[in-house]
Amino acid sequence: MSSMTRRRFTQTVAGVAGAGLLTGLGSAAYGQQARPRVVVVGGGAGGATAARYLAKDSQGTIDVTLIEPTKTYYTCFFSNLYLGGFRTLESTGHTYGKLASDYGINVLHDWAVAIDRDAKTVALAGGGSVPYDKLVIAPGIDLIYDSVPGYSLEASGVMPHAWKAGTQTTLLKNRIAAMREGGTFVMVPPPNPYRCPPGPYERVSMVAHMLKQSNPTAKIIVLDPKEAFSKQALFMEGWEKHYPGMVEWLPASIHGGVEAVDVASGEIVTGLDTFKADVGNIIPAQKAGLIAENAGLANDSGFCPIEPATMASKMDGNIHVIGDACIAGDMPKSGFSANSQAKVAAMAIRADLTGSSKFPPRFSNTCWSLIATDDGVKVGARYEAGEEKIASVDSFISKTGEDAVLRKATYEESVGWYEGITADIFG
Repeated sequence: MSSMTRRRFTQTVAGVAGAGLLTGLGSAAYGQQARPRVVVVGGGAGGATAARYLAKDSQGTIDVTLIEPTKTYYTCFFSNLYLGGFRTLESTGHTYGKLASDYGINVLHDWAVAIDRDAKTVALAGGGSVPYDKLVIAPGIDLIYDSVPGYSLEASGVMPHAWKAGTQTTLLKNRIAAMREGGTFVMVPPPNPYRCPPGPYERVSMVAHMLKQSNPTAKIIVLDPKEAFSKQALFMEGWEKHYPGMVEWLPASIHGGVEAVDVASGEIVTGLDTFKADVGNIIPAQKAGLIAENAGLANDSGFCPIEPATMASKMDGNIHVIGDACIAGDMPKSGFSANSQAKVAAMAIRADLTGSSKFPPRFSNTCWSLIATDDGVKVGARYEAGEEKIASVDSFISKTGEDAVLRKATYEESVGWYEGITADIFG
């Protein structure tokens, strides 16, 4: 894949729109609107992209409202680099001012708590509701805490999951920094499917990088519920090269499964042995954000089935589900995937509401991972919408044994991509 820079990424998505700001209106205020109304729930990589493209490409003919509780959104992608000391947390934080001022999006900082599919309204925690003609749901994931016996929301204050970036990420970094000399970091990765398949293993790499400098006799144990993982050969090659003897990865066939977690003692009990964690990182199983489940948009898998060509919910054609919450066929759950799906959904919605042109959807994704300083690897693919699923049409992955020059270029490519995609998402 050729080099990805911010300029190249944003050249393909540049555009401007009108301005305006709405900070809190109930349904009555919307009753006077003549324009079709699209409400977007969730301001992450998928939701913010969908809102921006709907507003930008409709040139003011669609009234777009984005509901997002936080005023600063921290990307999960690149948050591991904060753990490794390659970025600040602040560099992963993004705000919504440009979406409001440059694109005329009504940004509501509130919690969307319920969807009435019959009335076509979204209820807000702060009171009132917002009506829609079309709804985009991008609620991300919810964690199934009790999928790991003994783990809970309260336990995550002691053994952080850090799978939603922000305070949890800072908590995990601080606990690693305070770990006793020669201590043990124990990770329990999630079962499939989950947000960012290479993410836990990039995190192992970044924790190892941090410990190599400050606590070189420390150990990392990975108690994986899976028998294999994304970019496995690349990560294992990197761990042996950069952190020899520090990382031990154990699949479920060896450790026998996690039977209990005791956050008070730091003990993680498996069928093989009891592991004592000085710092524990428990990443439980995942499902679509709760609002999608409560609205009846998820199936028994916990995620939301969609129509591949439009990202429309199979449960409700007036709702489009994008990002980590949806079942996207061959596409992994990633920020790049969510951004790509958002553009397809925005095009489909705009065509339905305004009669604008609609083209065959195309999807793409790349997941970069940093193993050590200037040692970057990647995996990715292009996808097309089939009748039953979004299907991969070609793919690529870094190779083991690549030289240092190529690995450095791959890392630099990822930095350019981050700058480009966050500009594409947040304006």
